[in-house]
Amino acid sequence: MMGAGSAGFCRMLVEDILSFASMKDIHFALMDVDPERLDLVHRSMQRMKEEHALACTFSATTDRREALAEADFAISMIQVGGLEPYKLDVSIPLKYGIDVCVGDTVNPGGIFRGLRHVPALLDMIRDMQDVSHPEIIFMNYANPMAIVSWAMQKIYPDTTSVGLCHGVQHTTNMLCKWLEVEVEECDVLTAGINHMAWFLKFRHNGNDLYPKMWDKIAAEGPIRGEEYRFEMMKATGYFMTESPGHLSEYLPYFRKRKDLLELFNGPGFSGETAYYLNSCLQHREKYLEEMRELADGRKPVPFRRGYKSVEYASNIMNAKLTGEITRFAGNVLNKGFISNLPYDCCVEVPVFVDRLGLHASYVGRIPEQCAALCQSNISVQELAVKAAIEGDPEAVYHACLLDPLTAAVLAPHEIRNMVDEMLEAQAPWLPQFKPRSSHAPGHRIGRLPTGVKSLAVGTEVSSKKGHYD
Repeated sequence: MMGAGSAGFCRMLVEDILSFASMKDIHFALMDVDPERLDLVHRSMQRMKEEHALACTFSATTDRREALAEADFAISMIQVGGLEPYKLDVSIPLKYGIDVCVGDTVNPGGIFRGLRHVPALLDMIRDMQDVSHPEIIFMNYANPMAIVSWAMQKIYPDTTSVGLCHGVQHTTNMLCKWLEVEVEECDVLTAGINHMAWFLKFRHNGNDLYPKMWDKIAAEGPIRGEEYRFEMMKATGYFMTESPGHLSEYLPYFRKRKDLLELFNGPGFSGETAYYLNSCLQHREKYLEEMRELADGRKPVPFRRGYKSVEYASNIMNAKLTGEITRFAGNVLNKGFISNLPYDCCVEVPVFVDRLGLHASYVGRIPEQCAALCQSNISVQELAVKAAIEGDPEAVYHACLLDPLTAAVLAPHEIRNMVDEMLEAQAPWLPQFKPRSSHAPGHRIGRLPTGVKSLAVGTEVSSKKGHYD
């Protein structure tokens, strides 16, 4: 488990895995580059094993190759550089007028996260090819999902890797609760790209649920906090898989004007400026103290025996080990699965798993309006992959230039200035880039317009006052 210092998510995945009889005695190799966090997680896991009489075993190491030795499965939940570069991902674009709720998928922040994560994940796969089981399945949870999955599968097509998310599961649960139907009685077909997939089919006991959704919207309006997604459903005819605040970042329509933010934004993941970063910063010390309490024995380590979250990783592992076929929404290279999206891009489609491995499904054409919105992000992702692999600053600029929200707010010369500032600020985490700007020879550099505030990178990015105030 790579990035095991993400203790809460790591522990949840451990519970998921141990909910299957096929993996009761599995060995977990915990790996993180932060020795302190790794030690806390390892000691808390050992205590959990002892307190709950578990048959599994744990080891911990900061050596990636040691952790991957003879591994059948690998899970990544890394965040290269931790919160320090993430603060720059959010604060520098905000200074230029790019207002985000999360900022880890596209937009300048997501692009730069991709520049940091792609080399690390490629290094992991290189080590897997040397020391792991030849049929290892590598499951990645680290964003930006499409960018890193595209890079991994492009460079290492012979190693099975897949990107995993939980947008489909959480959205399905939310809609079923709203419609007052049992989720176990519902079937969905979603396809598109990560964080921009579409509910192409949504049925309850074989009956189409879309008419019921339209009637409920007409009678009651949208679910509170879901204004962005319901607005896009009214615009396109299909509901989308990503949370509203996150989704709003991938589109050119909303986060460009104060009045639109006031109209659609809600608290938290419903659209609040810099919400996820601020939440991480505010709870960082409390989270570490809770980890210490569990590791030191001051609190019992919780373990929900038989608990299973909505995450896909454990289902995939069980299917590979037992042949009990499972299906999930996976991020893979397209290869024609969605026929009206580029053949070599990364798509999110249904994937089946059995003892022979992963088998992605053919979807065919998705509605043209849905495909066009996906394509607006795919162009950004393609350039970000090129930039991350080649260390090309001009490709970074072009990725940001084509980003829908960035293009709705900034002129090309302003985007160049922002990219140069971000490349300079994040240089310690971007070793593939030589110290040079993104400017083409002879390009005249404009300046940040007067009246746009500079935002210092401190302990918190303001969620109440953005570039409009």
